[in-house]
Amino acid sequence: MAELSDVYFVDGMRTPFGRAGEKGMYWNTRADDLAVKATIGLMERNAEVPADRIDDVAIAATSQTGDQGLTLGRSVALLAGLPQTVPGFAIDRMCAGAMTSVTTMGASIGVGMYDLALAGGVEHMGRHPLDGSNVDPNPRFVTEQLVSADALNMGITAERLHDRFPHMTKERADRFGMLSQHKVQAAYDAGKFQDDLVSVAIKDASGAWGLATEDEGRRPQTTMEGLAALKTPFRPHGRVTAGTSSPLTDGATMSLLAGGGAVRELGLTPKMKLVSFAFAGVQPEVMGIGPIPATEKALKKAGLSITDIGLFELNEAFAIQVISLLDHFGIDDEDPRVNQWGGAIAVGHPLAATGVRLMIQLAAQFAERPDVRYGLTAMCVGLGQGGSVIWENPHYNGKKK
Repeated sequence: MAELSDVYFVDGMRTPFGRAGEKGMYWNTRADDLAVKATIGLMERNAEVPADRIDDVAIAATSQTGDQGLTLGRSVALLAGLPQTVPGFAIDRMCAGAMTSVTTMGASIGVGMYDLALAGGVEHMGRHPLDGSNVDPNPRFVTEQLVSADALNMGITAERLHDRFPHMTKERADRFGMLSQHKVQAAYDAGKFQDDLVSVAIKDASGAWGLATEDEGRRPQTTMEGLAALKTPFRPHGRVTAGTSSPLTDGATMSLLAGGGAVRELGLTPKMKLVSFAFAGVQPEVMGIGPIPATEKALKKAGLSITDIGLFELNEAFAIQVISLLDHFGIDDEDPRVNQWGGAIAVGHPLAATGVRLMIQLAAQFAERPDVRYGLTAMCVGLGQGGSVIWENPHYNGKKK
């Protein structure tokens, strides 16, 4: 008989993230092959887990068409060499796709239906841009004034946050964006990312082969002066620029989740324990505030307050989106607990893959910080949503740093 179980994040790996488009390193690489590489890398690093014991594979994609279609979880499982007995499925919650893969599989483990699961996401924004070419929004959204006609333009929703919170200035956003670039490069220089990256064979326009080993979009020389001079593409004389936005990105992530019984049976060493999660809806026109109510719900379910959170991994879809959450909870823009290795403004945001990237980084930070008990991964979601997951550090020793 199934029994309730603790849920553990055992491990996670990802491909390096590439710039989307013809000049990006993955232009000639299939989306599903990116997910296959992440899956193979993760399973090879966790060879003590029998592949035939995986109960399910959930892989998210926002544009589920072409090489991101065909029920990704199942097709990637087969392509990665998992036994044919392992099922899989695709999932979509736009930017929070991989996060939803994890919470869906985690919930299945928590109620005792699964013992082991793979959960991740992929987005090839070069092959599948969010330009409306592969979606057909219902006209009722606009004709019945349910949603603004430009609510799917994420840059416009970011500009609206600046409108709503005028004290969140362009200068604050610029500084946040600059520091993200600097922190990511410092983390690379210190070797923080490399262990969790799966190298990917790539082919350029001439047919020459190479190897993708690092995130492609980093700009460590970013300065405030340079950011101040950038155009504001979403609105004339606006406040959102390329320097305070996550770039269009290709990449894939994958995680291994397990229940308490499987952890004990297989002698696994989990990197995090799931405490609570929540998703919330907000006005699509200001989707960037979505993580605020989602975090409040997750904290309430966990019986915690924001002061209990010792590390934050917040997706930097836009700088203003992160700043709005920090302001709401009374946290300084440069609080060292927040995105200490930088974020999506520098490494990129391959939409449905990003949630697990946040978890991979938090797990690595937990290993270095036994003084921290709880951490938060959170992100905004298109069409007016937010997602938040609270994790517990298995290395916690109760000693203040």
